[in-house]
Parts: sequence; structure tokens; C-alpha cells
Amino acid sequence: MEGKILYFDTPGKINTDRTLKAARQRAQELGIKQIVLASTHGFTAKRASELFKGMDVDLVAVSICASFDKSGWTMTREEREETENHGVRVITGLHSLGDDVSEAFGESAPNRIVRETLYMFCQGLKVAVEIAVMAADAGVLDISGEAIAIGGTDEGADTAIVIKPAYARKFKEMKIREIIAKPR
Repeated sequence: MEGKILYFDTPGKINTDRTLKAARQRAQELGIKQIVLASTHGFTAKRASELFKGMDVDLVAVSICASFDKSGWTMTREEREETENHGVRVITGLHSLGDDVSEAFGESAPNRIVRETLYMFCQGLKVAVEIAVMAADAGVLDISGEAIAIGGTDEGADTAIVIKPAYARKFKEMKIREIIAKPR
């Protein structure tokens, strides 16, 4: 089998449309019906709802947890409602690859080691894996099938993968099947 990976010279929001279009194309080719994406304030989720329009897919946006409220990174109630009005389900939960109790004690837990390893590929890959775990744990992904997970660097989307999701407690059962797009 041969595949195509879309590489970006620079990371970030500028790549959002190209990442989402590549993800849409791959979802069509593989018949994937589950799309999970990171969305801090709803921009990426609303853009995905436009670009995936007409497809029979479930769009799930994972927002950043409330502990980042003082940083201005959490989705407001109004942003959540507007995003959901675009047909996107929004969930929020504890970051599966960081921000846990071990951070309060300065310890390195296995999830933080996984996080740092995924960062070696790019921030968006870490985010894509993390939100797939969060969505699986929230019960909104069918873990028996594949999904496309979309993450990014800071704002927007610049990374998309085909993933066989798993719950956090079954993390070793997760499989990253394909990289669709990522920054170099």
C-alpha cells in the first residue's frame, strides 16, 4: 500500500483548511464516520462543520480543560453553544497525556513520557492522540472502528491521523494507522 502525507513548512492555524480537506478526503476513501478534533474556542470545529458538510460523519470537538481558564484557553458557554449549533458535539475532560495529579508533585508519570515522545513528531500529533483518548473515555467514539483525529499547534489544525482509538486504561491497544498531515 502506498499513501500520501501532506507536510507543512510551518505549523499552525494557516494550515487548518488544507488539513481538514485532507482529512475529509481520507475519511471518504476509508469510509470513516468518526472525526474528533481539538477546538479551544470553536474555530476549528465550526470550520470542520463547513468542510465536512454533506458527509455522514460524527464531528466531536474536544476542548481544553477548565484548569486553563486563567490562561484564556477554555471554551466559554457561548462558544460551546455556537459550536454545538453547527452540529458538532463538544466534550471537555482531563488531558489524558498531561495535566494530571503528577504535575502538581513534579513527578513524571507514564502519560507525560508518552506526551513528550509524541511531541518529537509534532505538537499536533500529541493533541490528536490525546483527544482520541479523551473522546473514547467520554464514550463518544466507537473504539471498535477507526476515527480521524485532528490536532494542531497553538491555534487551528495542522495535523490529522487515522487512529484506532482506545480508552486511557487500554492505551496500548491504540493504533496510529496513518498520518494524513503534519508540519515538518
